[in-house]
Amino acid sequence: MKEIVILSGKGGTGKTTIVGSFAALAQSKVLADCDVDAADLHLLLSPSERQKTEFWSGQTAIIDRARCTECGLCEDLCRFHAIKDFRVDPVSCEGCGFCCHVCPVEAITMKDNMAGYWFISDTRYGPLVHARLGIAQENSGKLVAAVRQQARSIAEEQSLDYIISDGPPGIGCPVISSLSGTSFALLVTEPTLSGMHDLERVIGVCRHFGVPALICINKYDLNEENTHRIESNCLSQGTEVAGRIPFDNVVTESIVHGVPVVEYSNGRVSQEIERMWHTLWKKSKNGSKR
Repeated sequence: MKEIVILSGKGGTGKTTIVGSFAALAQSKVLADCDVDAADLHLLLSPSERQKTEFWSGQTAIIDRARCTECGLCEDLCRFHAIKDFRVDPVSCEGCGFCCHVCPVEAITMKDNMAGYWFISDTRYGPLVHARLGIAQENSGKLVAAVRQQARSIAEEQSLDYIISDGPPGIGCPVISSLSGTSFALLVTEPTLSGMHDLERVIGVCRHFGVPALICINKYDLNEENTHRIESNCLSQGTEVAGRIPFDNVVTESIVHGVPVVEYSNGRVSQEIERMWHTLWKKSKNGSKR
């Protein structure tokens, strides 16, 4: 079983569009949407929900007004200013538990949070594991780990060859949770200054965790000078550019129709994505780490 994660240093580079196309091209796979803060792969694949499970994580302070003597100690000591008029603001509370320990009459307890849900769904391309984090909830890295665990369980039960994950943008905790232990990563960037800068950061994260990375330059023809700079930088670091996808309005049209672009059109974009998937497929078969 090979686990491939599609990442980007910044949002809006086209990760989900590529994952949706890989879903249509790949055989024997389970799909995972690890962007739990803003999951959108389900919008493209139109899944049918099979299982919904609560995700519990973190804690929030609760004040028992019957026992509270209104001494004000908790309010004075809360560095997050989450306690006012002897009531806890659940959005501001960080769940550190300090107020619970300092309360002289033990009127404060810590309550577990129901932080969101994870789902197992069926799509016309195979099973999909995805999640939804609650408003103002944290521990998205832990929810990503739960999504990956469920995807791996499905792959093992059904003897599937691939786990294809739509990862979150950036380089934070959810990205690390999505990346660690995977077979290799496809990093999607665009030929802009911010795209180039953030690509360098996520390449550094992959190198730190020992995960081989390949690069996809989306909308490469919008600034071919920057595209050449990206390719030169990747070459100097020994990182392969696996694909160069041209800009085409057909991508937007396919999203509006809720269809992966490789099924919507047989143009240059679809051909390049198919070629890129074939490159990833060959690397997975060869077991290459470079």
